[in-house]
Amino acid sequence: MDLSGTWRALPADEELRRTGIGLDVDDSGWEAVPIPGHWRSVPAFANSDGPLLHRTRFELEPPTEQQRHWLVLEGVFYQGDVWLDGAYVGDTEGYFFPHTLEITELARLGREHALAVEVACAPQHDKTAKRNITGVFQHWDCMDPDWNPGGLWRPVRIDTTGPVRIRGLQVLCREADAARAVLTCKAELDSLEARSVTVRTVVGDATEVVVERPIAKGANDVTWTVTIDDPDLWWPWALGAQPLYDVTVEVSVDGVESHARTVRTGLRQVAMRKWVLSVNGERLFAKGANLAPTRMALGEATPAELRRDIELARDAGLDLVRMHAHISRPELYDAADELGMLVWQDFPLQWGYARSVRKQAVRQVRKASDLLAHHPSIALWCGHNEPIALDVPPGQPPDSRAVATRFLAGQELPLTWNRTVLDNSVKRAFEKADDSRPVVAHSGIAPHLPQLDGTDSHLYFGWYHGEADDLPGFAAAWPRMVRFVTEFGAQAVPEDAAFMEPARWPDLDWEHLGRHHALQKAVFDRRVPPDDYATFAEWKTATQRYQAQLLKQQIEALRRLKYRPTGGFAMFVLNDAIPAVSWSVLGHDRAAKEGYTALAEACRPVIITSDHPPATIEPGRRLELAVHVVNDLRHPLDGAVATARLHWPGGERSWRWQGDVEADAVAKVGTIDLEVPNAPGPLVIDLDLIADDTTATNRYTTHLNA
Repeated sequence: MDLSGTWRALPADEELRRTGIGLDVDDSGWEAVPIPGHWRSVPAFANSDGPLLHRTRFELEPPTEQQRHWLVLEGVFYQGDVWLDGAYVGDTEGYFFPHTLEITELARLGREHALAVEVACAPQHDKTAKRNITGVFQHWDCMDPDWNPGGLWRPVRIDTTGPVRIRGLQVLCREADAARAVLTCKAELDSLEARSVTVRTVVGDATEVVVERPIAKGANDVTWTVTIDDPDLWWPWALGAQPLYDVTVEVSVDGVESHARTVRTGLRQVAMRKWVLSVNGERLFAKGANLAPTRMALGEATPAELRRDIELARDAGLDLVRMHAHISRPELYDAADELGMLVWQDFPLQWGYARSVRKQAVRQVRKASDLLAHHPSIALWCGHNEPIALDVPPGQPPDSRAVATRFLAGQELPLTWNRTVLDNSVKRAFEKADDSRPVVAHSGIAPHLPQLDGTDSHLYFGWYHGEADDLPGFAAAWPRMVRFVTEFGAQAVPEDAAFMEPARWPDLDWEHLGRHHALQKAVFDRRVPPDDYATFAEWKTATQRYQAQLLKQQIEALRRLKYRPTGGFAMFVLNDAIPAVSWSVLGHDRAAKEGYTALAEACRPVIITSDHPPATIEPGRRLELAVHVVNDLRHPLDGAVATARLHWPGGERSWRWQGDVEADAVAKVGTIDLEVPNAPGPLVIDLDLIADDTTATNRYTTHLNA
């Protein structure tokens, strides 16, 4: 029974908790709220931080002797207390997974019922020691810091089962090759009494396994395996097809079905060695992007919008999306499965947390695994994004001396509570819950004592520090820092910029845009100064061009380092959850910036690229640029012909090379070697590649000084 729809709500206080939970309460004067939803979307609660008491009435047939009724709250943002007909049923904590509470005995007392749920999502005033595991929804520089995500944001329903319920079900693909695949199934069975049960598992149309198990009263963990012969393997879209199998698990008592659940999975193996991912034994250079929540009010995103974000990632030629410090809706992961998009799944820990959160974090790791582990698209788990106790004011870059000192300490000290204690606990919990995937303890940690290892890197050359073309030199000096780069980019103004009030140019409300729309004015003043442009449109175009050029440079540089040592990247960030001036290449309305086109061009399966020329060149200087071909295809490019043509005012010169490029490899094809002519003006470098039915082009522009 689906209880979604219009409920009633009021701000909760001690008196309302006593008087507003019973069956006979007159709630006709309470505010109407849509469920599922977020209370901030209701005008009466647009500025509320809660808690709110939600109520609804429903009729339900009392259960028979062999039936059990269950209240399922699919998503509570973030904590809940639940009453049925005035009787306390239980509490919940955790936003992204379902909460199940038994109401069998209360349901036997009558047909008419009143359900009351108090929902709390406390603002995290000390951002260096947060207590809510809500990730980016309550602490991020791409989200409005004044937003509160509180609410019953996913559907609410009543389930009816027999005497045994499948409380939890996890399906893991441990082995997969052309001959066979092996699924490990783990179920938590809840029984009213000790008994023997039959567990029947059906995979697709051909495989069936039946096991008998004795179980005790209460919760029971049951594990079994299913072998599938001659499986159709699931692949990332660039490597193959995406066949999916329905896995149905039925538990029966005395020959009568008591409960059944179905999940959909794909048969594949995933591994990571030296930061290089492989699927079914085939290595893959992962071209990726961080993914923000589809909407800040995630419960209000449509299934089509959730799917569209994965489609746009694939349209850009990406193999991977990193769910940046949040867990999204089921529809998004279904789309990733169907479209062959790998997912780097962050646990929703972002920056600093209080010591009290560890036990709850470990508990919620198990829930994350139960919720998502059957999805073949999930390639790896990551426990914590930048486990550093930061509290940077909205709109300000994290480059003040105090923030830089704290950031460096969080990176380099041998022992910190978030990085050492919390993250290791989370990592061990993931490894215990799911040993079929790689687990990364945290993201964005540089090599540090005592092991000098580190993890993936966040490198903002050309935005927070240095210049956009510093990355190749940095990579040569510190190759360990570019094994997998999961954040880089620059902010740019979106196409739909009405929220910025462009008519006020140049007197925009910079402070408001910084606090509520992510804009970092101090960095723009260094990179694309607003004062240099007469109109808002000119400045907007310049910001997009700067972002696009930076992404092109840095993605090409990382692709030239394919497997030596770089295993992949995830640019920051693909999309916006709100109207924002952020690092995204797709605005909140998914209109593309120039950066999206640059991303797609730089992520083509085959590219021809050269070292990036300097912005200006003096006459008489020697220009030497190495030319490379990057081939992500699974077949070689035989007899490929590469050409480079340089032209400037009054002259030109060209080069031609021919040879083979191996499959899934990078080849240096030659060097452009030129003494710069004395011809002031633009110098354009055009690169072309032809190999059978494969072509690639590229262009670079620099300026010859007088």
